[in-house]
Amino acid sequence: MRDQDQSLYDVYKDYFSIGAAVNIRTIKSHKDILIKHFNSITAENEMKFESLHPKMDQYDFTNSDLIYHFARTNNMELRGHTFVWHNQTPNWVFEDKNKQRVSRETLLQTLEQHVSAVVYRYGEGIYCWDVVNEAVEDRKTEYLRDTKWLQIIGEDYLMKAFEIAHKKAPSALLFYNDYNESNPEKRKKIANLVFTLKKNGAPIHGVGLQCHWNIFDPSFDDIKRSFEIYGSLGLKVQVTEMDISMFEFSDRRADLVKPTVEMIEKQATLYEKAFKLFREYKEVINGVTLWGVADDENWLDHFPVRDRKNWPLLFDENHEPKEAFYRILQF
Repeated sequence: MRDQDQSLYDVYKDYFSIGAAVNIRTIKSHKDILIKHFNSITAENEMKFESLHPKMDQYDFTNSDLIYHFARTNNMELRGHTFVWHNQTPNWVFEDKNKQRVSRETLLQTLEQHVSAVVYRYGEGIYCWDVVNEAVEDRKTEYLRDTKWLQIIGEDYLMKAFEIAHKKAPSALLFYNDYNESNPEKRKKIANLVFTLKKNGAPIHGVGLQCHWNIFDPSFDDIKRSFEIYGSLGLKVQVTEMDISMFEFSDRRADLVKPTVEMIEKQATLYEKAFKLFREYKEVINGVTLWGVADDENWLDHFPVRDRKNWPLLFDENHEPKEAFYRILQF
């Protein structure tokens, strides 16, 4: 008889917090699961630049306030996501009224004003921030992604972003966050970036590993080696956006109406092995966050194939625990 009454975050209380990405719909539709099993949340989109600061003279905290108050009401940690990213940042940040590119000084000033306003609003209610998101290029020959932040400010934009974040939120833990963190080529670049920032005196406290995996890739050997490398940097490590897709990234089929028995087993096994690995690194890992709560609402239903059903999380479409859920409870 399996115990459905065990709280996931309570089982892991001696290891790390258990988090989920939420939005203004799921804090209602998934409320019961969240309160029972999670003690940390991340706003999926509601705290990104374009959501909070759509126009130069306009802030909109309507939706982020709902998530902030949900966390406060339910005694949950709240991760901030994100200050600097190449996506979901409005054009006005990079262009003036004449559509001309702004200066380095203007962009840095805009960033500082934005960070200041957000931190003033939420203060210590947000215990950590993904300061910079996805700055490393996937292509083997390139190092940093060619973003407008890089083009306008220069390579020190990462250092500047961490300095600004620390100046405005001195008590917050500050993270660099990225995906494909277990790919050997990209892993080397992420580790080098984080190590260099730390060596040069950046107020960086940790590296966020998104862990958007699938049941075929990456290999567990690559995953294990990645945690050995990131765990040796002298910084905290957080798993920030974990899910395990039932499809390889290159698989574009859209005819599957439910996962096969083999898929369910592969997913459960990978979750089980991953959480065992996370527990082994409990001295450096202080948070594991899933990128969603249950399979009825998840971003992989729309990416990389739009409107294709996927089943990447620990709870099914009816909010029932899946095999993967039970596997990570049993240790």
